[in-house]
Amino acid sequence: MTATLRIAIIASSRHPIRQPFAGGLESHVWHLARALERVGHQVTLFAADGSDADVASGNLRVRSFRPSRLASGDPSMPHPEFLADHHAYLGLMLELAEHGADRFDVVHNHSLHYLPLAMAPTLTVPMVSTLHTPPTPWLGSATALTGGVGVDFVAVSGHTAAAWESVVKTPIRVVPNGVDTDAWPLGEGGDGAVWFGRITEEKGTHLAIDAAERAGISLRIAGPVSDPAYFRTAVEPRLRAGVVDYLGHLPCADLARLVGDCAVSLVTPDWDEPYGLVVAESLSCGTPVVAFARGGIPEIVDRESGRLVPPGDIGAMASAIADAAMLPRARVRARALAACSETAMVSAYERCYRSAASRSAARRLQGVSVA
Repeated sequence: MTATLRIAIIASSRHPIRQPFAGGLESHVWHLARALERVGHQVTLFAADGSDADVASGNLRVRSFRPSRLASGDPSMPHPEFLADHHAYLGLMLELAEHGADRFDVVHNHSLHYLPLAMAPTLTVPMVSTLHTPPTPWLGSATALTGGVGVDFVAVSGHTAAAWESVVKTPIRVVPNGVDTDAWPLGEGGDGAVWFGRITEEKGTHLAIDAAERAGISLRIAGPVSDPAYFRTAVEPRLRAGVVDYLGHLPCADLARLVGDCAVSLVTPDWDEPYGLVVAESLSCGTPVVAFARGGIPEIVDRESGRLVPPGDIGAMASAIADAAMLPRARVRARALAACSETAMVSAYERCYRSAASRSAARRLQGVSVA
């Protein structure tokens, strides 16, 4: 695409878009915004305070709200985080409804909040909305009431698209999340396994420990402790220096070195992972993946890049580790270059933006002709 686009990206009002990332969604938005800027587009970012200043050309302000003392004492007062999110996204969507068409060619929504979808019909600028999760009640409600008017939907995997088909009545494109393969370079490997990501029960950190122990291989764990109670009870008591180590919440460069220095990457979700960014990052480092065959993961991992085992089957995972570790690392990385590249993702989103803008323009012309 040669023409420059003015793109507003809606991210989380709670989590800053900066390293080390709170999760895969924040990492995805950071890399996408920078990649779009690199190819010549103008990106304006809506995200929590503290986001990297150089990730986009501009920022949309996250409005804060403090209710009065009297209002705070109302028995119906919602949770403060709910109220803060509601106020921030309501302010954003009202601003986009009034000025969006003057400032932007397209709005790209990555938020898990319902208001961007609910208020999309009020915009005169087209919206592309990426579905990063299975359907939720709030997003389902917003989509049911609006019929998806003014929104072009994109899913991060075929599995996620299929999950939304009963909710979204318009076609859903699939654009797999891409990774910066230069930032996740081919590593030399090593003797141990790695598990990285948000440390929560649904990500199954404890299951990776089970598999590594059964296979007799050391395990290094990295990532933010998103569920402190789970970490204290299911992970921390099992840490043993040199056997199971927790290395903390690492910046991207340090994390890439860690992953590249390991023999295999264990991916153990206890839910249907919509995509699995850690899979793409591992493959980019040439580190074979042993994963539960859940959600969108089987769309990424093939026999050249790893091994898939039945969900929750610790014995099968332990048995697959040695086999996966023998896979040629250059061939593993080739899978990432072919299926998970940031370049391919950006090109696909450019096509989505242009298509959404064309349909929006056609609808406006149709409205004028009818009037």
